[in-house]
Amino acid sequence: MSSPLQRAMGDTKRALSASSSSSASLPFDDRDSNHTSEGNGDSLLADEDTDFEDSLNRNVKKRAAKRPPKTTPSLVDEWLDSYKQDQDAGFLELVNFFIQSCGCKGIVTPEMFKKMSNSEIIQHLTEQFNEDSGDYPLIAPGPSWKKFQGSFCEFVRTLVCQCQYSLLYDGFPMDNLISLLTGLSDSQVRAFRHTSTLAAMKLMTSLVKVALQLSVHQDNNQRQYEAERNKGPGQRAPERLESLLEKRKELQEHQEEIEGMMNALFRGVFVHRYRDVLPEIRAICIEEIGCWMQSYSTSFLTDSYLKYIGWTLHDKHREVRLKCVKALKGLYGNRDLTTRLELFTSRFKDRMVSMVMDREYDVAVEAVRLLILILKNMEGVLTDADCESVYPVVYASHRGLASAAGEFLYWKLFYPECEIRMMGGREQRQSPGAQRTFFQLLLSFFVESELHDHAAYLVDSLWDCAGARLKDWEGLTSLLLEKDQNLGDVQESTLIEILVSSARQASEGHPPVGRVTGRKGLTSKERKTQADDRVKLTEHLIPLLPQLLAKFSADAEKVTPLLQLLSCFDLHIYCTGRLEKHLELFLQQLQEVVVKHAEPAVLEAGAHALYLLCNPEFTFFSRADFARSQLVDLLTDRFQQELEELLQSSFLDEDEVYNLAATLKRLSAFYNAHDLTRWELYEPCCQLLQKAVDTGEVPHQVSGQARDGLGAGGLDFKDLHSRWPLGVSSLCAWSGQSEEDQVGGGHFLHSSLRRWTLLPGSSWISWKPRIILRDSRRRRDF
Repeated sequence: MSSPLQRAMGDTKRALSASSSSSASLPFDDRDSNHTSEGNGDSLLADEDTDFEDSLNRNVKKRAAKRPPKTTPSLVDEWLDSYKQDQDAGFLELVNFFIQSCGCKGIVTPEMFKKMSNSEIIQHLTEQFNEDSGDYPLIAPGPSWKKFQGSFCEFVRTLVCQCQYSLLYDGFPMDNLISLLTGLSDSQVRAFRHTSTLAAMKLMTSLVKVALQLSVHQDNNQRQYEAERNKGPGQRAPERLESLLEKRKELQEHQEEIEGMMNALFRGVFVHRYRDVLPEIRAICIEEIGCWMQSYSTSFLTDSYLKYIGWTLHDKHREVRLKCVKALKGLYGNRDLTTRLELFTSRFKDRMVSMVMDREYDVAVEAVRLLILILKNMEGVLTDADCESVYPVVYASHRGLASAAGEFLYWKLFYPECEIRMMGGREQRQSPGAQRTFFQLLLSFFVESELHDHAAYLVDSLWDCAGARLKDWEGLTSLLLEKDQNLGDVQESTLIEILVSSARQASEGHPPVGRVTGRKGLTSKERKTQADDRVKLTEHLIPLLPQLLAKFSADAEKVTPLLQLLSCFDLHIYCTGRLEKHLELFLQQLQEVVVKHAEPAVLEAGAHALYLLCNPEFTFFSRADFARSQLVDLLTDRFQQELEELLQSSFLDEDEVYNLAATLKRLSAFYNAHDLTRWELYEPCCQLLQKAVDTGEVPHQVSGQARDGLGAGGLDFKDLHSRWPLGVSSLCAWSGQSEEDQVGGGHFLHSSLRRWTLLPGSSWISWKPRIILRDSRRRRDF
């Protein structure tokens, strides 16, 4: 009767012959991928008489329905039983299992095993190996084969675990298996080299765990022996002492045997394969040596082993560099191990710092996180120059990298000064000035570093690690409203941008333009947090926004982002929170700002803010609509008055020209967000342009705004051409376009008339071109 491993090998051979089919079965794992670490699947229990041609998938399902899956420990136990009955046959079965796990259809016969050396056997198998397809179990395509590596590694681990109290010290099976794997790992056949290296490195990792257990047992034995020997003459048990001495000798012998096996694997496999031409093999070696250093640091965390990771930091392949950095993260993350890393750090620190700029984003992210661990656990190692290499990365377009750099920045600059400290096992509350200190440091970094013009990207980079601090809108507004805050003009502008950016981040839940998270949406928990934050910032900022506008109304650079804050609010709170009086104050300040400024950014922000409030769904719509009417009436009256002066006068001084142009700018900005048809601005703009063409006395800045007003008023170019043929030729020449360009489009499509307007309900940065059509006198979005 065939053994379990023979049945598994039979399944492997049949599956490889059908590896091109998506229905190919695993040699020893037919269960769900979530349970691959538990061992083999039902294919190990398949009868030899099973008809493979009847579809592997159907047979797998049938066997799974009839009996529970066999686990890897039970498979190894069955093999151990067969090995104890016939050692040669059992070991040969294990050898063939590893050979055929490489995808080789050949087998090692008893005659070959007795008469041929390992090198001769490998040469014979190499001649029989069919590499035409290029696929072997470790890299074969399909969802089933993706589980092969996990099950294969689990088998090796379980084999050592089950043998550690018996066959591991027998000498024959393990020594010969290591010799075979060493030979296979040096083969020119990729499948042999890849699979045997993986098996050897996993075998080494399992042996390291056994060696660690033996070390613990030796320490316990030594303590027991010392305790027994220190007893008085009447209490001491000579038999106990003799037993402990025999146990110590046995443990020492076992330790020496394990170390001999590990040394053979390291020198015979690792030293040659860590620089293999295949990046997959190099990555396996580096990943496993990192495990050895973490689990058995007393033996492996030395410079003679660390140098291999250091050298491989320069590997040209992404996956290998990634494994190096992750291995080092496991070491530097343990403060107890950092004392042994001093020489390595001094030698390879420059390379680790430079990897922050790695061309592969995932490697760069892990490199920054590695530097964070070094910063936390090895004080003074990273110099100011090292840290300054990381700071610019907070403005990277890749959000994951920028967020990691933001965390580094937080731990380097902000945490030592601001974070809650643990004293005497109790958490101490922050000092009253801790939050103020945080914002002052944030301002200093942004202003003095001069790395970027927009603080929104810095806020986004710090959001994951310092979001709670950035959402302290009370602290931000108190700093801005203080009379003696000692902030310069640039610092005030930056602090306002930080306030607006944090409010937008909290309310909208996405990074600024140019950064993409790659996520499809927010989780239910994140959406709830976002809604809660939106309510909190609205309740806090509604009463203070009029005060902020009043204080900074004279500065266009500061008042523009403050007006944009309204898009972050839950505007229903004006009603539910009985805050209508603050709405009145805001509308008053808004009117003062619009009348005071002529900068396009300010006017667009003000027009959009008023657009948000003029929603018929709100109970305060009538009040907002009345304020809009008042403001537009004021602007229209000014325009009519200034136009009349222009038409009646042959000369205008500079102030009059500026005032008329500014009024036209304000009207144009509001027409982009509101329907101003009832104010009938079309005819006055035509009159102004008529005078510009007839006399040429209208200043360019005024006639240009009037031309924009015609587009806002919905002027059809063909209609204008029929009513004003001579003026059109002059106007086209003046605007830089031909009549064919104008008439061909059917509308007045000068670039200055293609407006960029905000989409209702969208963020301030969501823009869309808009063209005004003559026939409807209404705006249309394209």
